Amino acid sequence: MGLTGGTILRHDHEGAAVDGGTDTTPGLRERKKLATREAVRAAAVRLAVRDGIEDVTVERIAQEADVSLRTFFNHFPHKEDAVLDAVRVRAAELITEFRHRPTAEPVPVAVREAALAVIDRDDVLGRDHLAALRLVRRAPSLLARQMTVLHEQEEALAAAIADRLGVDRSGSAGSSVPDVLAAMALAALRVALDRWLARDTGDGTAAAERAAALRQEIDTALELLAVTQE
Repeated sequence: MGLTGGTILRHDHEGAAVDGGTDTTPGLRERKKLATREAVRAAAVRLAVRDGIEDVTVERIAQEADVSLRTFFNHFPHKEDAVLDAVRVRAAELITEFRHRPTAEPVPVAVREAALAVIDRDDVLGRDHLAALRLVRRAPSLLARQMTVLHEQEEALAAAIADRLGVDRSGSAGSSVPDVLAAMALAALRVALDRWLARDTGDGTAAAERAAALRQEIDTALELLAVTQE
Protein backbone atom coordinates (compact mmCIF):
# COMPACT_ATOMS: atom_id res chain seq x y z
CA MET A 1 0.00 0.00 0.00
CA GLY A 2 1.34 3.40 -0.90
CA LEU A 3 0.84 6.95 0.21
CA THR A 4 -1.37 9.28 -1.76
CA GLY A 5 -1.17 13.05 -1.43
CA GLY A 6 -4.34 14.72 -0.21
CA THR A 7 -4.39 17.59 -2.71
CA ILE A 8 -5.75 15.51 -5.58
CA LEU A 9 -8.58 14.27 -3.40
CA ARG A 10 -9.60 17.51 -1.75
CA HIS A 11 -12.71 18.13 -3.83
CA ASP A 12 -13.93 14.62 -3.18
CA HIS A 13 -13.25 15.04 0.55
CA GLU A 14 -15.55 18.03 0.62
CA GLY A 15 -18.29 16.09 -1.14
CA ALA A 16 -18.24 17.76 -4.57
CA ALA A 17 -18.46 15.82 -7.80
CA VAL A 18 -15.13 15.24 -9.53
CA ASP A 19 -14.24 14.63 -13.16
CA GLY A 20 -17.76 14.87 -14.52
CA GLY A 21 -19.12 12.18 -12.21
CA THR A 22 -16.73 9.43 -13.31
CA ASP A 23 -15.40 9.15 -9.73
CA THR A 24 -18.74 7.87 -8.46
CA THR A 25 -18.18 4.28 -9.55
CA PRO A 26 -17.95 1.98 -6.49
CA GLY A 27 -14.48 0.68 -7.33
CA LEU A 28 -12.94 4.10 -7.76
CA ARG A 29 -14.82 5.52 -4.80
CA GLU A 30 -13.44 2.80 -2.53
CA ARG A 31 -9.91 3.29 -3.84
CA LYS A 32 -10.10 7.02 -3.17
CA LYS A 33 -11.49 6.37 0.30
CA LEU A 34 -8.66 3.95 1.05
CA ALA A 35 -6.06 6.39 -0.28
CA THR A 36 -7.44 9.10 1.98
CA ARG A 37 -7.34 6.79 4.99
CA GLU A 38 -3.73 5.87 4.19
CA ALA A 39 -2.77 9.53 3.93
CA VAL A 40 -4.37 10.34 7.29
CA ARG A 41 -2.77 7.32 8.94
CA ALA A 42 0.66 8.16 7.55
CA ALA A 43 0.35 11.77 8.69
CA ALA A 44 -0.65 10.67 12.20
CA VAL A 45 2.29 8.27 12.48
CA ARG A 46 4.72 10.79 11.05
CA LEU A 47 3.71 13.50 13.52
CA ALA A 48 3.59 11.13 16.49
CA VAL A 49 7.08 9.82 15.76
CA ARG A 50 8.45 13.34 15.36
CA ASP A 51 6.64 15.16 18.18
CA GLY A 52 5.17 12.48 20.46
CA ILE A 53 1.53 11.43 20.50
CA GLU A 54 0.70 13.75 23.43
CA ASP A 55 1.64 16.83 21.41
CA VAL A 56 -0.23 15.78 18.28
CA THR A 57 -3.79 16.98 17.73
CA VAL A 58 -6.46 15.87 15.32
CA GLU A 59 -6.30 19.32 13.73
CA ARG A 60 -2.58 18.95 13.04
CA ILE A 61 -3.06 15.49 11.56
CA ALA A 62 -5.79 16.75 9.24
CA GLN A 63 -3.62 19.65 8.14
CA GLU A 64 -0.63 17.36 7.55
CA ALA A 65 -2.77 15.01 5.46
CA ASP A 66 -4.42 17.94 3.63
CA VAL A 67 -7.94 16.90 4.58
CA SER A 68 -10.77 18.52 6.50
CA LEU A 69 -11.57 17.67 10.12
CA ARG A 70 -14.81 16.13 8.91
CA THR A 71 -12.83 13.82 6.64
CA PHE A 72 -10.56 12.82 9.52
CA PHE A 73 -13.53 11.86 11.68
CA ASN A 74 -15.11 9.97 8.79
CA HIS A 75 -12.18 7.57 9.10
CA PHE A 76 -11.07 7.67 12.74
CA PRO A 77 -12.81 8.59 16.01
CA HIS A 78 -9.55 9.56 17.77
CA LYS A 79 -5.95 10.37 16.92
CA GLU A 80 -4.82 7.15 18.61
CA ASP A 81 -6.93 5.11 16.20
CA ALA A 82 -5.23 6.82 13.27
CA VAL A 83 -1.76 6.09 14.65
CA LEU A 84 -2.62 2.43 15.25
CA ASP A 85 -4.48 1.87 11.99
CA ALA A 86 -1.54 -0.01 10.46
CA VAL A 87 -1.53 -2.35 13.48
CA ARG A 88 -5.22 -3.08 12.89
CA VAL A 89 -4.70 -3.68 9.16
CA ARG A 90 -1.69 -5.94 9.68
CA ALA A 91 -3.66 -7.91 12.29
CA ALA A 92 -6.44 -8.48 9.76
CA GLU A 93 -3.92 -9.45 7.07
CA LEU A 94 -2.47 -12.13 9.32
CA ILE A 95 -5.92 -13.71 9.70
CA THR A 96 -6.43 -13.65 5.93
CA GLU A 97 -3.06 -15.29 5.34
CA PHE A 98 -3.82 -17.92 7.99
CA ARG A 99 -7.10 -18.83 6.31
CA HIS A 100 -5.20 -19.45 3.06
CA ARG A 101 -2.63 -21.79 4.58
CA PRO A 102 -2.87 -25.54 3.72
CA THR A 103 -5.27 -27.26 6.10
CA ALA A 104 -2.74 -30.03 6.75
CA GLU A 105 -0.40 -27.60 8.53
CA PRO A 106 -0.53 -27.60 12.34
CA VAL A 107 -1.97 -24.38 13.69
CA PRO A 108 1.35 -23.00 15.06
CA VAL A 109 3.03 -23.63 11.70
CA ALA A 110 0.19 -21.97 9.81
CA VAL A 111 0.30 -18.94 12.13
CA ARG A 112 4.08 -18.70 11.73
CA GLU A 113 3.91 -18.85 7.94
CA ALA A 114 1.08 -16.32 7.90
CA ALA A 115 3.04 -13.95 10.13
CA LEU A 116 6.19 -14.29 8.02
CA ALA A 117 4.22 -13.63 4.84
CA VAL A 118 2.85 -10.42 6.34
CA ILE A 119 6.13 -9.05 7.71
CA ASP A 120 7.87 -9.78 4.41
CA ARG A 121 5.76 -7.06 2.76
CA ASP A 122 8.20 -4.17 2.66
CA ASP A 123 5.68 -1.40 2.05
CA VAL A 124 4.53 1.85 3.58
CA LEU A 125 1.93 0.04 5.67
CA GLY A 126 4.63 -2.21 7.11
CA ARG A 127 6.80 0.74 8.05
CA ASP A 128 3.83 2.51 9.67
CA HIS A 129 3.05 -0.71 11.53
CA LEU A 130 6.52 -0.98 13.07
CA ALA A 131 6.61 2.74 13.82
CA ALA A 132 3.27 2.44 15.63
CA LEU A 133 4.52 -0.52 17.68
CA ARG A 134 7.56 1.49 18.73
CA LEU A 135 5.28 4.37 19.72
CA VAL A 136 3.19 2.07 21.93
CA ARG A 137 6.31 1.16 23.89
CA ARG A 138 6.80 4.78 24.96
CA ALA A 139 3.23 6.11 24.89
CA PRO A 140 0.89 4.48 27.44
CA SER A 141 -2.07 6.34 25.93
CA LEU A 142 -1.82 4.04 22.91
CA LEU A 143 -1.72 0.82 24.92
CA ALA A 144 -5.44 0.52 25.65
CA ARG A 145 -6.36 0.86 21.99
CA GLN A 146 -3.66 -1.59 20.98
CA MET A 147 -5.14 -4.12 23.41
CA THR A 148 -8.54 -3.66 21.75
CA VAL A 149 -6.98 -4.40 18.35
CA LEU A 150 -5.22 -7.47 19.73
CA HIS A 151 -8.43 -8.74 21.34
CA GLU A 152 -10.26 -8.42 18.03
CA GLN A 153 -7.41 -10.25 16.27
CA GLU A 154 -7.50 -13.06 18.83
CA GLU A 155 -11.24 -13.47 18.37
CA ALA A 156 -10.86 -13.54 14.58
CA LEU A 157 -8.03 -16.07 14.76
CA ALA A 158 -10.03 -18.30 17.11
CA ALA A 159 -12.90 -18.27 14.61
CA ALA A 160 -10.50 -19.13 11.78
CA ILE A 161 -8.98 -21.97 13.81
CA ALA A 162 -12.44 -23.33 14.61
CA ASP A 163 -13.27 -23.35 10.90
CA ARG A 164 -9.96 -25.04 10.16
CA LEU A 165 -10.49 -27.76 12.76
CA GLY A 166 -14.20 -28.12 12.02
CA VAL A 167 -15.24 -27.55 15.62
CA ASP A 168 -17.96 -25.46 17.23
CA ARG A 169 -16.76 -22.95 19.84
CA SER A 170 -20.14 -21.42 20.60
CA GLY A 171 -22.08 -21.87 23.83
CA SER A 172 -21.11 -23.61 27.04
CA ALA A 173 -20.73 -26.93 25.24
CA GLY A 174 -18.47 -25.51 22.54
CA SER A 175 -14.82 -26.42 22.22
CA SER A 176 -12.29 -24.15 23.92
CA VAL A 177 -9.44 -25.45 21.75
CA PRO A 178 -9.62 -22.68 19.10
CA ASP A 179 -9.59 -19.95 21.74
CA VAL A 180 -6.67 -21.51 23.60
CA LEU A 181 -4.65 -22.02 20.41
CA ALA A 182 -5.35 -18.47 19.23
CA ALA A 183 -4.33 -16.99 22.58
CA MET A 184 -1.13 -19.05 22.69
CA ALA A 185 -0.13 -18.32 19.10
CA LEU A 186 -0.69 -14.58 19.34
CA ALA A 187 1.05 -14.43 22.72
CA ALA A 188 4.07 -16.10 21.11
CA LEU A 189 3.99 -13.55 18.29
CA ARG A 190 3.77 -10.66 20.74
CA VAL A 191 6.79 -11.98 22.64
CA ALA A 192 8.73 -12.24 19.38
CA LEU A 193 7.82 -8.68 18.39
CA ASP A 194 8.56 -7.29 21.85
CA ARG A 195 11.98 -8.95 21.93
CA TRP A 196 12.81 -7.60 18.48
CA LEU A 197 11.55 -4.10 19.23
CA ALA A 198 13.56 -3.99 22.46
CA ARG A 199 16.76 -4.43 20.45
CA ASP A 200 15.87 -2.69 17.20
CA THR A 201 16.21 1.08 17.05
CA GLY A 202 15.17 1.42 13.42
CA ASP A 203 18.50 3.06 12.56
CA GLY A 204 22.01 2.01 11.76
CA THR A 205 21.23 -1.52 10.62
CA ALA A 206 20.44 -2.64 7.09
CA ALA A 207 16.76 -3.31 6.52
CA ALA A 208 17.50 -6.85 5.36
CA GLU A 209 19.37 -7.62 8.58
CA ARG A 210 16.59 -6.20 10.72
CA ALA A 211 13.96 -8.19 8.80
CA ALA A 212 16.03 -11.36 9.20
CA ALA A 213 16.27 -10.77 12.95
CA LEU A 214 12.49 -10.37 13.21
CA ARG A 215 11.93 -13.52 11.17
CA GLN A 216 14.24 -15.40 13.52
CA GLU A 217 12.34 -14.23 16.59
CA ILE A 218 9.03 -15.32 15.04
CA ASP A 219 10.49 -18.67 13.97
CA THR A 220 11.80 -19.33 17.47
CA ALA A 221 8.59 -18.34 19.24
CA LEU A 222 6.24 -20.34 17.03
CA GLU A 223 8.54 -23.37 16.81
CA LEU A 224 8.59 -23.49 20.60
CA LEU A 225 4.80 -23.40 20.63
CA ALA A 226 4.66 -26.20 18.05
CA VAL A 227 6.91 -28.37 20.22
CA THR A 228 4.67 -27.91 23.25
CA GLN A 229 1.73 -29.27 21.24
CA GLU A 230 3.46 -32.42 20.04
